[in-house]
Amino acid sequence: MRRLYTHLGDRFFAWLLVLLALGVVALALLMALELYRGGSLALSRFGLVGFALGREWDAVGQRFGALPYILGTLLVSLSALGLSFFPALAAAIFAAEYAPRWLAQVLNFLLDLMAAVPSVVYGLWGILVLAPWLRDKVELPLYLWAAERAPMLLPLLGAPTGYGLLTAVLILASMIVPFTAALARDAIALVPKEHREAAYALGATRWEVMRLAILPLARGGILAGTFLALARAVGETMAVTMVIGNSHKLPYTLFGGAATMPSVIANEFTEAVEDLHLSALIAVGFLLFLVSMAVNLTATYVLRRQERLVKGVA
Repeated sequence: MRRLYTHLGDRFFAWLLVLLALGVVALALLMALELYRGGSLALSRFGLVGFALGREWDAVGQRFGALPYILGTLLVSLSALGLSFFPALAAAIFAAEYAPRWLAQVLNFLLDLMAAVPSVVYGLWGILVLAPWLRDKVELPLYLWAAERAPMLLPLLGAPTGYGLLTAVLILASMIVPFTAALARDAIALVPKEHREAAYALGATRWEVMRLAILPLARGGILAGTFLALARAVGETMAVTMVIGNSHKLPYTLFGGAATMPSVIANEFTEAVEDLHLSALIAVGFLLFLVSMAVNLTATYVLRRQERLVKGVA
């Protein structure tokens, strides 16, 4: 009788897990469906391709195109990820393998703490500190130098206001450095201890152990963490909105204003009074959902491949 109850309890628990997992999938599908329905007016009028590739965003003239925001999102996110990846990886390697135990604990605590700081705090720091410093110490001297010696670069630089693409990239990079470093640190820690000991037994140096025995096995986890950091960068709203300049033009200047998909939604959603304007903003949210879902699915696939590789080698 006890075995029967145990068997029924196992089956109930298994089906409960299946239902909960399906509920998460259903919730994601319902979100996508609701976003598509909310943006159907704009998508039916301009077409999905026409809306995604449209360059003009004119609420008065009822003409909407999301290309400036798609390009702004990808440009800011990928630039921030490229700028933050190697510092984050260096911090992860140092915390996991090189730092003394007490220093590693302090560093890990600081990384986790910085990853939990609200984005609006980063945005305020960008407005009050980073933007004025960049304007006075970096953008203005570089603009004046280009005006005297390389005028052909001026259209690519833009006006040195301190609020624009460069500031948004730096703010976003500083936000995802602790996030990427924490995930890379965990991936390095998952490498079996036997691989380190075998490499040391063969006479490898500390750097050779890291390069030949640890990083190849942790590579998938590091890449998965990088994709997850990219997903966070793609969906970042407040910090980027506060410093990017919020321009409806294509992002073709380094110092000039730009906009991302989350920033245009945050700026205009409460002011959208026309049905087509509101539908266009929801359609932008639908495109953002698709991009974020693609990034997260790619990260999950890479992480699962890495887990199978580690198990197979171990």
